[in-house]
Amino acid sequence: MTDATYGAKLQRDGKTYAIQTRIPAGVVTPENLETIAKVAKKYHIPLVKITSGQRFLLVGVQEQDITDVRRELGNLGMASITPGVRYVQSCPGIAYCKNGTQDSIHLAREISDEYAGKEFPAKIKIGVSGCPRCCGESRVRDIGIMGTAKGWTIFFGGHSGFKSRQGEQVATGLTSKEVRDLIRALLNHYKTHAEPKERSSRFLERVGTEWIRDVKPA
Repeated sequence: MTDATYGAKLQRDGKTYAIQTRIPAGVVTPENLETIAKVAKKYHIPLVKITSGQRFLLVGVQEQDITDVRRELGNLGMASITPGVRYVQSCPGIAYCKNGTQDSIHLAREISDEYAGKEFPAKIKIGVSGCPRCCGESRVRDIGIMGTAKGWTIFFGGHSGFKSRQGEQVATGLTSKEVRDLIRALLNHYKTHAEPKERSSRFLERVGTEWIRDVKPA
């Protein structure tokens, strides 16, 4: 891996790479789509894939094109490539969905902005759902936020990989501000006590969940 390829994922052919975009809350504009299409055509990128984290994955990028592709993507090309918050996904929420009880898109954007570029011991995935149907996959994310008619519920330590784990419920009936304050406290504790490359689910398996009761909003 070189400076030019850092953060790009080498593909099965051993020659080409995949680049992920930064899409806070999974919301794109027509201009964003036009930019992605223009770049994909210009650099003959054979596959553009939507990921489970509501990002675009440009697959089949030639090594010599990686720097130019990122530059022409602009802000879309500023995806997290260090241990930290990889993405904050969201359902449409109360602004658009008939089932929504809370404004998931607005909250997801606020959280995404707060943690952009901040480093943690391992990657962190965050899911925000506007109702208990959990279309934002809140129960299986490192930080999960689920809306109800009485406010927000927070989960910590979820994981959807090979060894899946449902997150621990931390608190319920919270306002959006209380959610952000509590997330800050949870992540501060995790950052201080987790080992390098230790995801939140493995962290809980190692240290237990008793500490969660003592966490005070930051």
